Amino acid sequence: MARGRLEHANITVSDIDRSSRLLQSLLGWHERWRGPAINGGETIHVGEAFSYMAVYTDRKAHEGFAKGQPLNHIGLVVDDLDAAEAVVIAAGLTPFNHGDYEPGRRFYFFDWDHIEFEVVSYE
Repeated sequence: MARGRLEHANITVSDIDRSSRLLQSLLGWHERWRGPAINGGETIHVGEAFSYMAVYTDRKAHEGFAKGQPLNHIGLVVDDLDAAEAVVIAAGLTPFNHGDYEPGRRFYFFDWDHIEFEVVSYE
């Protein structure tokens, strides 16, 4: 059987620089690439050597998506959950739904475009 891994996810956001800064601060990632994209937009690939998040903007106004439309949330793993929560709060976002159950501790937050993220630590 073939084996695989998730290489990237591509999300539409209102401000790619702001979203890139958050992901870099939260996860220790870096900007891998930046350039023009479809429909006159721009994309930043922010991540690490083998995986990344593509944050895309088409420079048009969008209303926030309803939860679960079409994505429930994006899960991110961190080494230090408390430090990650401090980054989220410093960005002006609100952590919620804290949990401490197997296999790890976690919290959730919505970004500025109403994309839900789960942040989990297995340590």
